[in-house]
Amino acid sequence: MVLALAIDLVMLDKKTGQKVSVKEALNWSLLWIGLSFVFAGLLWFYLDGSYNRELANLKTTEFLTGYLIEKSLSVDNIFVFLMIFTFFAVPPALQRRALVIGVIGAIVLRVVMILIGAWLVAKFHWILYVFGAFLLITGIKMLVFADAKADLNQNPLVKFIRKHFKLTDEYDGEKFSVIKNGFKVYTPMFVVVMMTAVTDVVFAVDSIPAIFAITDDPFIVMTSNIFAVLGLRALYFLLAGLASRFHLLSYALALVLVFVGTKMLIVDWFKIPVFVSLGVVATILVTAILASWFSRPKDKTAA
Repeated sequence: MVLALAIDLVMLDKKTGQKVSVKEALNWSLLWIGLSFVFAGLLWFYLDGSYNRELANLKTTEFLTGYLIEKSLSVDNIFVFLMIFTFFAVPPALQRRALVIGVIGAIVLRVVMILIGAWLVAKFHWILYVFGAFLLITGIKMLVFADAKADLNQNPLVKFIRKHFKLTDEYDGEKFSVIKNGFKVYTPMFVVVMMTAVTDVVFAVDSIPAIFAITDDPFIVMTSNIFAVLGLRALYFLLAGLASRFHLLSYALALVLVFVGTKMLIVDWFKIPVFVSLGVVATILVTAILASWFSRPKDKTAA
């Protein structure tokens, strides 16, 4: 995992100051997705040879379902990053560094949340109902407010930073602060990184309960999350120019959260098979992607 992360963070920076092309981002995205399926295959062969076919099928399906859910949530994460970078007019050369911090922060927070979540599930079974209710409510809110435009000027964190820190509107490379007229002032880069960190926290809180709806095996939870986060930067550069084309994806993600939340709430009365969960999640996402691609978003400027 450490080696894969190092490759992910280093290779996209090998051409400093140059914009990552769509072709390069696509190749790297396909590489990381392919690597995830290679891992799933190796996991199946190991379990099939060391234990039995039934366990191999179960754990591999759990991994693929968890990976698909976490990957879809990471796409939503990317769209939020894009909104932040657009709002603060982050130059392309500086977006890479902000994304590095975002990726590392996402991995660290997910590891911490997984360890806490695994301990809670082991000690208090009823916590699954709390996770399920949280995901169900979150999914419903996403459905209701899917078309709402976020105004970062009204964001509580942005308001807090503007109130308690002296800010400048000018970037100075990757610096978080500079000295102006004898006073220390913070650059927009500082605000962007703070917003990225908070975004990581929010999505970690959303994504970890979602994976525990599929399995409580810490190994599967951890690996599916890390593989989903790997290649996040490459996926960002791939989707940055196509965000408007996937205008229905937010609805799909909301439906996924509603589904996994419901699955958690009824687990003691009716256990939905993992392969069924995989099929439902995949169908929702594929349908939304195809529908988005063949339909145009509504023109909200028309009155």
